[in-house]
Amino acid sequence: MDERTTDETGETMLELTGVTVRYGEQTVLSGLDWSVGSGAVISALLGPSGCGKSTLLRAVAGLEPLAAGTVACRGRDLSRVPVHKRDFGLVFQDGQLFSGKTVAANIGYGLRLRRWPRAAIAARVDELLEVIQLPGAGKRRVTELSGGQAQRVALARALAPRPRLLLLDEPLAALDRRLRDELAVAIAEIVRASGTPAVLVTHDHTEAALMADEVSIMRAGAIVQRDVPERLWRRPADDWTAEFLGAAELIDGELSGGLLRTGYGTVPAGWIDGDDGSLRLALRPESLVAQLDPAGDGLVTHAAALPTGWRLQVRIGDRTVEAVTARDLAVGDRVALTPDPERIAVVGR
Repeated sequence: MDERTTDETGETMLELTGVTVRYGEQTVLSGLDWSVGSGAVISALLGPSGCGKSTLLRAVAGLEPLAAGTVACRGRDLSRVPVHKRDFGLVFQDGQLFSGKTVAANIGYGLRLRRWPRAAIAARVDELLEVIQLPGAGKRRVTELSGGQAQRVALARALAPRPRLLLLDEPLAALDRRLRDELAVAIAEIVRASGTPAVLVTHDHTEAALMADEVSIMRAGAIVQRDVPERLWRRPADDWTAEFLGAAELIDGELSGGLLRTGYGTVPAGWIDGDDGSLRLALRPESLVAQLDPAGDGLVTHAAALPTGWRLQVRIGDRTVEAVTARDLAVGDRVALTPDPERIAVVGR
């Protein structure tokens, strides 16, 4: 999927054309094209560490010089515009708050640089404290805040001057899993309520799914797929993308007459578009359901109880696959495996 995203006037908010970034002799990005729309939309750059996603964000911000290409906002080339004149808000992994200042002083920092009147700064700070659900916290020192509160303040500081675009570089990476999920939803709501388009860089699939309206997957400095989160897993572009998104096994199947035939059985396939024929399929651990069957082909070699049910490793012949079950199965049990059609992905279609 490679459509350009535009705002309500039909104008592209952010457009990168032929962007190349080098570190010495190493080329990190080469001839990259990408675009982001306007309005209350969050676009995620999702990829493994070292793929170039943070470099791309820094190039957009003006923190990395371009060896070639352009970064344009609403049609204006920003390639030679310094960071402080691009009117972009930045939030990094550690928030980078000023530790010796209060919450209010941190949020109002950019407004003071822009010479806003004192009363207007105070009003904007109070407004944002309500938005980030920290009312009355303006006089607190940022050193007194929890990690989640500190990231909310960093977000408020970035939003305070009403930037044209918000850039979020792994903003939740330093937090624990539960807090990350909670804050991902909160930040997404805050960003959408502000009406500020945002670009989120993350390596976390859940974070991207919780926050983003569309996701671009990066690999080795290139965009390999772009789509809405709910379609990415069901339609990964290739084997690498499927595995990056969590596929535990890649198999071949056959579509015929509304049925999908796999090595684990045949299931309805009304959700698959296109002509009958051979398909490449991706299976997550939860794509195969195990049932106790003394005559089954599978042998349970490992069983773990998770909050969502039992996760199994099952040996079939000379290979081991992952499966789930709703009942307590033990090592040594024989099982039959059945594919769950709602949890099967079609690769490259």
